[in-house]
Amino acid sequence: MTAQWYAMFSKPRKELQVASYLRSHALEVYHPVLRVKPVNPRAARVRSYFPRYLFVHADLQEVGVGTFQWCLGASGLVQFDNTPAVVPEHFIQALQERLQVLEARGGLAPQDFRSGDTVVLKTGPFAGYEAIFDARLSGTERVQVLLHWLGREIKVQLHASGLEKQPGHQA
Repeated sequence: MTAQWYAMFSKPRKELQVASYLRSHALEVYHPVLRVKPVNPRAARVRSYFPRYLFVHADLQEVGVGTFQWCLGASGLVQFDNTPAVVPEHFIQALQERLQVLEARGGLAPQDFRSGDTVVLKTGPFAGYEAIFDARLSGTERVQVLLHWLGREIKVQLHASGLEKQPGHQA
């Protein structure tokens, strides 16, 4: 068997510890991270692109699955029916290219939404609808908007990246 890419699940905020451990065992690790411009100046400026996940390139017959199950800070390989899930090489390459493009743009900057701003939903079942920005949800990159739907206002929570500010409509 040859080496393949596998997704690894870590404990919360332990991705760097797991990556370091795996590298110390001569394994190739890809931990996708992205620079961000946080609203809070004390917040992290580099964040995992997939929190709690990283990718490892290994020959499981040579290394053994136990290496990943007992790795300090990890929860093990992502598995389906007790079989480690193989991540296609082209996915890893496409992900690396996507992150390079985002980095070239200077990383991710959160939109400066204010309560009352008119926004357009870009994703999900309400994609294309206008809504009113209500609030950022504490400790996350999720937000709450007010959507006029079926004759009433409903609160919708979604990831901030799923919004776009409507030009010229501000509180």
